[in-house]
Amino acid sequence: MDRAEQDRLERVINHEVRERFLAGAVRRAVVLQHGDDPGVGAGQLMVRVFVTAEDAAGLAAWQRAHQQGMDTFRRELSLRLPAARLLEFTVEGADAPRISVPDDGALAAEQPSGREIVAKAMELLRANYVFPDQAERAAAAIEARLEAGEYDDLDEITLTSLVTEHLQELTGDRHLRMGLGGPGPGPGPGRGPGPGRGPRQEPDREPDKPPAREKMRRMGRLDNFGIRRVERLDGNVGYIDLRRMAVAANAGPAITAAMELVAGTYALLIDMRHNGGGAPDGVVFWCSYLFGEEPTHLNDIFRADTGETRQFWALPYVPGTRYPDQPVFLLTSARTFSGGEDLCYTLQALGRAEVVGETTGGGAHPTRPFPVSAAVHIAVPFARSVNPVTGTNWQGTGVVPDVAVAAEQAYDVAYARALERVLAMDDVPPPVADEAREALAGLNGAGLAEPGPPVTG
Repeated sequence: MDRAEQDRLERVINHEVRERFLAGAVRRAVVLQHGDDPGVGAGQLMVRVFVTAEDAAGLAAWQRAHQQGMDTFRRELSLRLPAARLLEFTVEGADAPRISVPDDGALAAEQPSGREIVAKAMELLRANYVFPDQAERAAAAIEARLEAGEYDDLDEITLTSLVTEHLQELTGDRHLRMGLGGPGPGPGPGRGPGPGRGPRQEPDREPDKPPAREKMRRMGRLDNFGIRRVERLDGNVGYIDLRRMAVAANAGPAITAAMELVAGTYALLIDMRHNGGGAPDGVVFWCSYLFGEEPTHLNDIFRADTGETRQFWALPYVPGTRYPDQPVFLLTSARTFSGGEDLCYTLQALGRAEVVGETTGGGAHPTRPFPVSAAVHIAVPFARSVNPVTGTNWQGTGVVPDVAVAAEQAYDVAYARALERVLAMDDVPPPVADEAREALAGLNGAGLAEPGPPVTG
């Protein structure tokens, strides 16, 4: 299980424990895998919950007050995330006392076998993949491995990782993956964000029922809807560290606040180096701030199952202040993926932003998770993006930067280019111009690497 999936599991489990226990009863939860803790074996996970007690006596009192919740949470983990064989409740501090609640195996019989899981996943692949011919070839190849016994007697972590590796080798599609987390209430992607949810574009959409909408908003606030940092840099350059493209109906106020904070800057850096994707309407909302009120066609999504094409246009109205004329620089890495790439590709194709960094991951297919079992899902691309300017998308190729540099150099290079643009402007107040010159001298004095020539193809 990679770090990104481990982080997703941890975010969702933190939300679950805070909802399950009384307000203020739990500080945080962490998810540990093999190698993170000596007690976690291969193919296992540990969920360690830190509670609001101070010592062993306090922990014992906490257990007496919350035993029912602990038992219920253990059962949900056993059903929805059986790899979490180990569950601990503890307090902060070295040599802290711990209460261990291991999986007793009572629900093991309710889990389908690995062979059944793989067979069901291939049914879902054939029924939903955007390219039916590719789906048939990939499913047939996986089924041949299944018959040869390659997937027998594997734990959920190893099984889902191995099938994902084989599917991506066969199709070249990094959106196509199996992961941990099944349907239902508890940890899982069936009714809202679940552990192991892979990068997604399409249906990160607003649920129909108000309670579900509010739950999504509460979860989104855990990471501030992907907005890690907003800052005014020296030289009056704005900086936004954006980690995901959240659903606009949930994240709208946060996005508006971020853009309002940079509205008075002369140039803007949007750091997409850790952005793994999200919702198309989130991409639209962010993009809409970077254009005027004129109609601007951003992207199309074609659905193979219905034959329909949905167009995405910049919004004619946004709350707050637009940022339509100032230069924009997008920082990218090989980790930039899916909806994060959508933002970069769209703004680059329209000539609205300069991309600085590495070629991105190359995942352009909107994806939906389908439950395979209570513990496993398969994420299947069911549509494809079509840019109205290029007539194609970034699938397999990634977004090729205008200025190619290593990801760790992208900030310095983009900031330097932004400062140069500021210093070339008319009527920059002397204090701001002095800031810009000093900041640029500092970057150059620190040995800022010279970027390669702009990429024009």
